[in-house]
Amino acid sequence: MAWYERLSAQDASFLVYEDHDAAAHMHVGGLSVYEPGALSSPTGGVDVERFRTFVASRLHQIPRYRQRLAAMPLSGDPIWIDDDHFNVRYHIRHTRLPRPGDERELKRLAGRILSQRLDRRRPLWELWIVEGLPDGRFALVTKTHHCMIDGVSGVDISTVLMQMTPDETSIEAPQPWQPRPAPSATALALDEIRERAKLPLDLAAATLPLLRDWRSTLASVRANVAGLAHVTGLAWQGAAQTPLNRPIGPHRRFDWMGVDLAEAMAIKNALGGTLNDVVLTVVTGGLRTFLRRRRVNVDILDFIATIPVNIRLPGDHEGGTKVAAWFAPLPLGERDAAARFARVHATTAALKQQAHADPTRHLFKLADVGGPAALRAVVVLEQGMNPSNLIVTNVPGPPFPLYVLGSRMVSANPLVTLLANQALGIAVFTYDGRMQFGFNADWDLVPDLHELVLDTERSFAELRHAAGLDAAARDVTAATAASAAS
Repeated sequence: MAWYERLSAQDASFLVYEDHDAAAHMHVGGLSVYEPGALSSPTGGVDVERFRTFVASRLHQIPRYRQRLAAMPLSGDPIWIDDDHFNVRYHIRHTRLPRPGDERELKRLAGRILSQRLDRRRPLWELWIVEGLPDGRFALVTKTHHCMIDGVSGVDISTVLMQMTPDETSIEAPQPWQPRPAPSATALALDEIRERAKLPLDLAAATLPLLRDWRSTLASVRANVAGLAHVTGLAWQGAAQTPLNRPIGPHRRFDWMGVDLAEAMAIKNALGGTLNDVVLTVVTGGLRTFLRRRRVNVDILDFIATIPVNIRLPGDHEGGTKVAAWFAPLPLGERDAAARFARVHATTAALKQQAHADPTRHLFKLADVGGPAALRAVVVLEQGMNPSNLIVTNVPGPPFPLYVLGSRMVSANPLVTLLANQALGIAVFTYDGRMQFGFNADWDLVPDLHELVLDTERSFAELRHAAGLDAAARDVTAATAASAAS
C-alpha cells in the first residue's frame, strides 16, 4: 500500500534554512567514546560488520531512519517516503585515526566529518565508527538532520541502540522490512487538492474551541502579542557585533570538555539555582575571558543567548522538532562569579514566568496552512528577528552507564548547529555523573576554539570556588587525614 507523510512546517524550516545559506549544516548529533568490550575484533580493532548487523536489527524501532525526502508535485511541500534503495552500509561508515591516535586528532577528524552536509537523496543520517584511540577504545560520530529530531527526541532515538548492561551482547535477527511504494504524482496531486478544499472546514474546527473558551484565548493572544513585541524589540536592536558574529563558512571545528555532575549539583544547591543556571554561568564566564582576549569590551556588551526549551509533552516519543526558545542576556560584564550566577538565575526565573517565551513558534502554525511560500517567509522573518549571539542548549541524559554490545560508553559530547552570523554553538549533555560541553565553531572565525574550552574549564573552577566547594573539599580532606592519624 502506498504511503507518505508530510513534514511539519517547523521541521521543514530546517531544510529551507539550509537552502538559503550555503554554509549552514542543519544536522545535530555528537561524538561518544567507548571501551572496546565485546565489539573488539580479533585484530584489535572494531568488528564493524557485527555493529552494522546490530544497527540493522534495531531499525524497525526507528522507521524514520529508512525514509527519505520527496516533494509534493503541486506545492513542493517536503514529505517522507520509504527509501526503496536503503543500504545500511552507506550510513554506517568506518575510519581510523593516524597513529598514535589521541584526543586532538579525534577532534580534528570530528570537525571534518561534521563539515559535510547530509545527502538529501538518502535517509538523513550517518554514523561513523572511528578506530585508533588509546587502549583499544573507539568513537562514534553521529549526524542526524534537525528535521528528523530535536535534542530530546534525539536522546530517545540514541537509546534504541544503547543497552543497560554489559552482558547484552547477542544480536536479534533483523525483522523483515519491505519499503512501501510512494504514491504516484497524480495521487499526491489529488491529495493536495483535497487538503486545500478541506482548509475552511479545518480552520472552523480549530476556531470553535477557541471561541468557546474565549477568556483563555484572549489571555493567550495578549501574552503572545506581548512576546512578539518583546522579540521584535530585541530584533530591532540586533545582535551585538562580536568576533563570533560574522558570516560563517562551511568548515567546522569541534571540541569538548567535561565537569563532575555532583560538583555542578553542589554549586546550584549552594547558590540557590538550577543546573541550567550553572551551565549558563559557566559559559558566561568562559566567554567573558575569551572575548576580552579578543579585545572586546564586555562591560558594555549586550550578549544574548538562544536557549532551546523542551515543549514536548510527557510520554511523547515521536521524532521531529518540538522546541521553543528563550532569549537570555548573559552578564559578560560581571566580574564576580557568584554575582554572575545570581544575575543568570534572575534572568531564567523571569523567563519561566513568561508564557510568551517564543511567540515566533506560532508563525509555523500559519506556515502549515500557507504552504512553501509562507514557510519561506516565516524562515526569513525568523532569521531577521533572531537577536542572539549564539545557541546554548542543555539536554539531560541518563545518570547511569550505557553500553552497545558490551562496550561501555565513557563519554558523550553533543553537537548543536550553527546559524547565520553565529560562529559558535554550545551544547551540554549530562551522562553517568558527568556534564559534557560540546563546542561547535566555524573553522576560520574561531581558530582558537580550544582556548575557549580552557576558559570555560577555568570558569567552572571559579564558580565552584565562589560556592565554597573548595573550602568544603579542604575540610573533608583534613578530617579524613585526622581520622587516619588517630
